[in-house]
Amino acid sequence: MIPTATPLRLGVVAGALALLAVPVVGQANAWARTSAPSALPQVTQDRLTPATATAGAATTAALTLHSGSCFTAKTVGVGVRDAAGNNLDFPGDLSNQQICPSGLSLTTGARSFPAGAYQMFGFFQDQAGAWHNLTTQTLTVSAAGTPVTTPAPTPTPAPTPTPAPTPTPAPTPTPAPTPTPAPTPTPTPAPTASSGSPVPGKTLTWSDEFNGPLDSTKWNDSSTTSYQYGTHNPSDNKLDWIDPSDVSVAGGVATFTAQPSSHTLENGKQAWTTGLLTTEGTEQGFKVKTGDYAEARVQLPSAPGAWPGLWTWQNGGSEIDSFEYHPDNPNLLELTNHVNPAYKYLTDATDVKPGQWVTIGTYYGANSVDWYVNGVKVYSDNTGVGANWSAYLILNLSISAGQYHPAPSGTAPISFAADYVRVYR
Repeated sequence: MIPTATPLRLGVVAGALALLAVPVVGQANAWARTSAPSALPQVTQDRLTPATATAGAATTAALTLHSGSCFTAKTVGVGVRDAAGNNLDFPGDLSNQQICPSGLSLTTGARSFPAGAYQMFGFFQDQAGAWHNLTTQTLTVSAAGTPVTTPAPTPTPAPTPTPAPTPTPAPTPTPAPTPTPAPTPTPTPAPTASSGSPVPGKTLTWSDEFNGPLDSTKWNDSSTTSYQYGTHNPSDNKLDWIDPSDVSVAGGVATFTAQPSSHTLENGKQAWTTGLLTTEGTEQGFKVKTGDYAEARVQLPSAPGAWPGLWTWQNGGSEIDSFEYHPDNPNLLELTNHVNPAYKYLTDATDVKPGQWVTIGTYYGANSVDWYVNGVKVYSDNTGVGANWSAYLILNLSISAGQYHPAPSGTAPISFAADYVRVYR
């Protein structure tokens, strides 16, 4: 909710306002990004609903907008003004939200209005604290019991009725079999997952269902060359210190746990031990390559500071992030190609939320990397990885050091879980 009597929100803010530099952060060795531009990019309101409502009825608003380039808005929401200019904004603003050319959608909380005509508009607040109103439209609230007039649809001719088929006699019922006691169900921590690749023509070639002890021929749980010091990487805004004991496998699920440790990082910050699995440095030495589709079923964490991801690495310049997730953006996945730079910040309030199981997959195409959520393609970057790309897989739980996303708010352990990792070729 925006406070009343906020003058900058009621008019156009003159002049261009400088944004604080909030770069988009990938995994280790992300490509360099320049600081934020000296002026805000153009922000366009693509859609705002509703146009009508009923007095006293709980009403929500839906806003879709995009910008000319990515930046982080301090607040995004939907404003409403009555005829006297009073603020009657919808509740449920987004905080510290990325606005990008790929678009951002917001569904507000509900509120009710007296009958009358109101001015409604999307708004955002930049990192300097200034408010920016977008296109204004009218919200007409009718008195209860007064129908809102909408154009009647064009009638379509009724179809010619088809004669009903001649009924056939019902079969003679047979006695129901004597029921047998149902077996005692075995609890499973993860919901049923997909059983195949959404990319046609692919066959399962490598996987770990986490149905037994951690397979050391498949996974290295002690170090990675993607980290500057093998076990930790403070230069990438991480508190991580890899510890094999922080990955456990039970009940068909791999659980990654992070907690404060006695280690001190090179920048003087206290490290958190945490879990990481990579196919690098193993007996199998498995790599994904151009044309493969990799998929993981994971349970997104909810604790501040959590930073899980599925990504690839080999000697630098080979990183594809199937996903990165930060609970302070609870409905957002970061999907990034660091090989031929491209990215999307996917907002999905249905499938992406703290504590929820979600299937995330990536097709490493030569000319386009494609991302899938629960088997549905959500983004194609049209840049790809090239014909001869290959890299090791990494699945891990990083802990943010607080520069771009909040650090942990306390000392309680933080966890992240995976049901499986599969690769189709």
